[in-house]
Amino acid sequence: MSNTVSHINLDVDEIRKDFPILNREINGKPLIYFDNAATSQTPKQVIDVIVDYYSNYNANIHRGVHTLSQEATDLYEAARLKIQKHFNTKHSYEVILTSGTTHGINLVANGFSTLLKKNDEVLVSALEHHSNIVPWQMLCERTGASLKVIPMNEHGELIMSEYETLLSERTKLVFVNHISNALGTINPIEQIIKKAHDVGAAVLVDGAQSCPHIKPDVQALDVDFYVTSAHKMCGPTGIGMLYGKEEWLNKLPPYQGGGEMIDEVTFEKTTYAELPHKFEAGTPNICGGIAFGAAVDYMNTIGFDAIAAYEYELLNYATNKLTQIEGLKIYGTAKEKTSVISFNIEGIHPYDIGTILDKMGIAVRTGHHCAQPIMDFFKIPGTVRASFAFYNTKTEIDTLVEGVKKAKLMLS
Repeated sequence: MSNTVSHINLDVDEIRKDFPILNREINGKPLIYFDNAATSQTPKQVIDVIVDYYSNYNANIHRGVHTLSQEATDLYEAARLKIQKHFNTKHSYEVILTSGTTHGINLVANGFSTLLKKNDEVLVSALEHHSNIVPWQMLCERTGASLKVIPMNEHGELIMSEYETLLSERTKLVFVNHISNALGTINPIEQIIKKAHDVGAAVLVDGAQSCPHIKPDVQALDVDFYVTSAHKMCGPTGIGMLYGKEEWLNKLPPYQGGGEMIDEVTFEKTTYAELPHKFEAGTPNICGGIAFGAAVDYMNTIGFDAIAAYEYELLNYATNKLTQIEGLKIYGTAKEKTSVISFNIEGIHPYDIGTILDKMGIAVRTGHHCAQPIMDFFKIPGTVRASFAFYNTKTEIDTLVEGVKKAKLMLS
């Protein structure tokens, strides 16, 4: 995080007791889980909610007069209200519950197929995950619009002067992640949003990597769309959120047709339901939605200021320790950064390092992290990525450093 974050103590030993999986051994070693940017672990407070739902409330929602259906509906819609409060959306119906970040991005991209025309321009950043590149490429192919890329520098920061040059009256959409999954860079989204709005463009922010570390206020940001996934923030997989300003959600056509998203259906004509149901076709991930709400509650109980301060401490500690290893290079050295370290050791393939670390019970991610253009920029096949959460410790980082040293010795 930014070095302006002050230190706040967390009782990490007590927090770790909330996560049953941290008691596991891998290859006879205590699990050290440093793959949090791919998915976070799930506390028992959220697991208990999942078990409780299937034990006591399992029923389809919004459609039944019977007690179970009404109770499940109440729990699901209460979770939507928790998510609304957390992200500070103006209306609860601006919260569309999706299967995850990718679903939300594709929903918006599909909707803009009816709004874009030839010679319109769409901007994406050079720091994007494939999920925030491919849907816009497909959109441009369908509409004849052009895709432009906001370039990055050697530190893994967007070149904002180039962004301002790219903006014009032809710019209709700007898409950028809040935090890079591959490098940990925190993008200046407030400035990006304001500059885009100055030329009349809409902005979608991919918040998959930011929501575990930051509590976004979508009204304060004045962002048009914001997407995230629950499994990055202590929730289950298969559930996420698309926030959209009411005016934009009303402009977009439904993404899928089916039950729940309709008002009236005849063979001659169908009319669509009001928000949010217009975009929630079919039986949703009911349990996932309820558990998403529980995950939001859990993380707010820990406190995002405390999380940010502690994770910044872990980032600094790990950066200092790893940079002492000869031949190790960190990719992503932005001034504003969260608790992700991508690195390589000269002459050694990242996959080989990851394999040896796994033998020691250390879970890291290797490869291009679904951000191949970033790797192409640095002219590398991929990196080893260690990503930290508030339940990790400096002792675990010490073990990682020793593991990297051992891998270097074995593979050099």
